[in-house]
Amino acid sequence: MPRNDLQLRRPRLRVLADGQPLAAALSADVTSNNHYAADRFRVSAHLTIPELSTWASTTEALIDIQVALDETDWTSLIQGQVDQLQLDPRSRLLILEGRDLTAGLVETRTQETFANRTSSEIAELLADRHGLSKDITSTFTPVGAYWQLEHDRITLDSFGRAITEWDLLVTLAGHEGFDVWVSGTTLHFRTQPSSVGGTNALRPVATQAGLANVLSLHLERSLTLARDIEVIVKSWNSRQAHAFSQTAHASRGSAKGTSNSKSHRYVYVIPNLTPDAALKIAQTRLAELSRHERVIHVEMPGELYLAPRQQIVLESTATDFDQVYWIDEIIRRISVERGFTQSLRARNESATSQATSPADPIGTGTGGSPWSGF
Repeated sequence: MPRNDLQLRRPRLRVLADGQPLAAALSADVTSNNHYAADRFRVSAHLTIPELSTWASTTEALIDIQVALDETDWTSLIQGQVDQLQLDPRSRLLILEGRDLTAGLVETRTQETFANRTSSEIAELLADRHGLSKDITSTFTPVGAYWQLEHDRITLDSFGRAITEWDLLVTLAGHEGFDVWVSGTTLHFRTQPSSVGGTNALRPVATQAGLANVLSLHLERSLTLARDIEVIVKSWNSRQAHAFSQTAHASRGSAKGTSNSKSHRYVYVIPNLTPDAALKIAQTRLAELSRHERVIHVEMPGELYLAPRQQIVLESTATDFDQVYWIDEIIRRISVERGFTQSLRARNESATSQATSPADPIGTGTGGSPWSGF
């Protein structure tokens, strides 16, 4: 959890290149995110003359950036391949930039036929191909069933824009209501919990609950998303020859406990869904939109425990911003000159919001579309 004070620490940096430490690592920046994208790193180091020659001819390198606080054990912040290196022969300065092991999936294009496989089976297959450990929740519906098909088909034909293995996994995760990411050497393909126990606290000022642990704090709120939100997913089922829509709604309570009269509507038209799939997509899109209502930006001492997708609670501002947030991005910076700090971005809907959805889809009869302009 975040440290409760700004006591003196002795953070240490170690950078391993193909398992061997860089003798004089000067700084490292590591960006961890929740954006269906690879985490990134940037490292600078001072080289000896023999090391300069070695790096000048390097074609690939696996980097592991590790940090320790005081005399504690080393903690790995990121592992990944170098995408680009820069050398300054006069100062013998090396700069390395790269991505975590998501990069292998991002850069692998595929035209493969996945006949009657489930989403989890495809995720397991791709993880094995890239030598990744697996944290995968089993699914049981063949992906072709999303389009009401009764025969084998090329999965990529269904997804259209899924031209890389990572695109495919992200698309499958969207249909399953899952999240997908890589941490260390593990591929995660699973649902996210609705809450996380033992929530850590951020305090810009000291309270009876603890000392201040925030260096700076910036608060944002989208007033558009502060209104009632309605997400409608419309679909036409080719096999059953009828149209339907599913709706998910978030009500924003006012100070007097009444709903905001000006609602904001989002409509998505997605062909060949089932009613259950359409409702799941509507609820997922609603949650994604709602979580952008309140955003906090924090500068704080660096620590080694927080990660995107975790929850954190803001305290002691004496405003409605004091509530739980989901961590969206963390940028950790450690260097000889500036020590170990980090910036954190987190977001969530207001604590008073309530999400609802109808028990039955609209327009599930056998026949034409119940809405015009389809």
